[in-house]
Amino acid sequence: MRQSTYLVPTLRDVPSDADIASHRLMLRAGLIRQSAAGVYSFLPIGTKVLRNIEAIVREEMDAKGAQELLMPAIQPAELWQESGRWEAYGSELMRIKDRHNRDFALGPTHEEVVTALLKADVKSYKKLPMNVYQIQAKYRDERRPRFGVLRSREFLMKDAYTFDTSFEGLDKQYEAMYDAYTKIFQRCGLDFRAVVADSGAMGGKDTHEFMVLSDVGEDTIAYSDESDFAANIEIAPVNVQYERADEEQQPLQTVDTPNVKTIEEVASYLQTSEDQLIKSLLFIVDERPVLVLVRGDHEVNDVKVKHVTDGQSVELATEEETKRYIGTTPGFVGPIGVSEEVKVLADHAVEVLVNAVCGANETDKHHKNVNPERDFSGVQYDDLRTIQEGDPSPDGKGTIQFREGIEVGHVFKLGTRYSEALGATFLDENGSDKPMVMGSYGIGVSRTLAAIIEQHHDDQGIIWPASVAPFDVHLICVQTKDDEQRQLAESLYSQLQGAGLDVLLDDRKERPGVKFNDADLLGLPIRITVGKKASEGIVELKVRKSGEMDEIASDECIEVIQERLAHL
Repeated sequence: MRQSTYLVPTLRDVPSDADIASHRLMLRAGLIRQSAAGVYSFLPIGTKVLRNIEAIVREEMDAKGAQELLMPAIQPAELWQESGRWEAYGSELMRIKDRHNRDFALGPTHEEVVTALLKADVKSYKKLPMNVYQIQAKYRDERRPRFGVLRSREFLMKDAYTFDTSFEGLDKQYEAMYDAYTKIFQRCGLDFRAVVADSGAMGGKDTHEFMVLSDVGEDTIAYSDESDFAANIEIAPVNVQYERADEEQQPLQTVDTPNVKTIEEVASYLQTSEDQLIKSLLFIVDERPVLVLVRGDHEVNDVKVKHVTDGQSVELATEEETKRYIGTTPGFVGPIGVSEEVKVLADHAVEVLVNAVCGANETDKHHKNVNPERDFSGVQYDDLRTIQEGDPSPDGKGTIQFREGIEVGHVFKLGTRYSEALGATFLDENGSDKPMVMGSYGIGVSRTLAAIIEQHHDDQGIIWPASVAPFDVHLICVQTKDDEQRQLAESLYSQLQGAGLDVLLDDRKERPGVKFNDADLLGLPIRITVGKKASEGIVELKVRKSGEMDEIASDECIEVIQERLAHL
């Protein structure tokens, strides 16, 4: 490809609205341009990278026996209503109406559509197991699109779905997809972790996220410093053996705490430590009030609350709801004397507290010397807090550390969640109707591109791994007016292409500095510069990743480039 006619509009200045490296570099290097908030056009060089990632995805998916298909992006509301997700999915679901006033959604995922598809055409166990996938644009109405294509409203995704006759079959498919994803992200040159995660609106129980380690990640990974344990902090179990303090219980007291609401303020005012406080937060779980108690130095984990209550919607109560169910304002809420209408859950750390402090359910008042086993009853104890750095690893090996991560893939064991809701059954060996057992597996292709840049860049620009680079070689003719340089560059261009290498020829009438700066910005694995020694048949080779530079004979270019690429 000739750069003089290639649509690659590089920018010198950093766009003011680009907060992270991948967004800045994708704009500066001419990979994308914004059409609307959270909606981007991919220009030719960005599209080439997407296609290279897609090729890796297809190769690994096909190797596992998956079959590619293409489903519609516009999905009828009836399917989502049958599955129960039309309302449950929330405001991120982009809903539209046609001219006949019928409801549709722009697909964020395709569980409903693919289940209905196989329901119609797969009737017997003889056709199962089956694994189908597609690569397609998806849509989510993000409240606050940001970070370029990392959190956008339209994005490219690979979604796959497996159908089996048994949960044992699902386990095998899940393991195969887990292995395929591991190979995909390794081939993309990513440093990542597969972490235990929450299934969210997808449903199902067992699930892993593939997280690319990055300082700009929107998720936090809890991992052991001595084992391979890793989990999203939303779901990481706390495995701490709490011990009750060896001190005498004191009489319960109610004390004035005027305008003292936060844990920090209460601890300071009453001259006690935060771990002697009971933090009481009221949640509304599926329209039912649930009071959750954790130790003052811990944080409530609402995902764990959702799992413990088997709820669909978990929201922190408003001030009005708090007054209605508890009789006071947030900041003074406590578990003593609450209405039977309110379900009370407490973290295990609360159970062993002695002479603690909690809200008195009266404005400007708190209780002192609170002892859970004595002062309140009917409490369900469970793991309800968010894991912290320094906690023991749940697998008993080492302690927990945190890293930020970018989610690029997610695998789910759906079970019969969708097949039962939509009536997708098969006849087994005995002629009995059984629901298909399903799995769902997604890769954010456009997110993967951005994650690659986050891990592979420097101050000058992108450093593409050879496996996904838009071109193998950036061939630069320093002076296009010099006949010897131009002729050698043209000859090399033809030879390299003939050898199967993908080459970007910078034949522009630009200053050398502009060409070299653009070459570093675009970040192709190998740069070949045809300059002053063209008359001697000598060119300069630079490896973008290492910065290593050599002068080589032009007739050795193909062999040397292929050897260098094989080690990138």
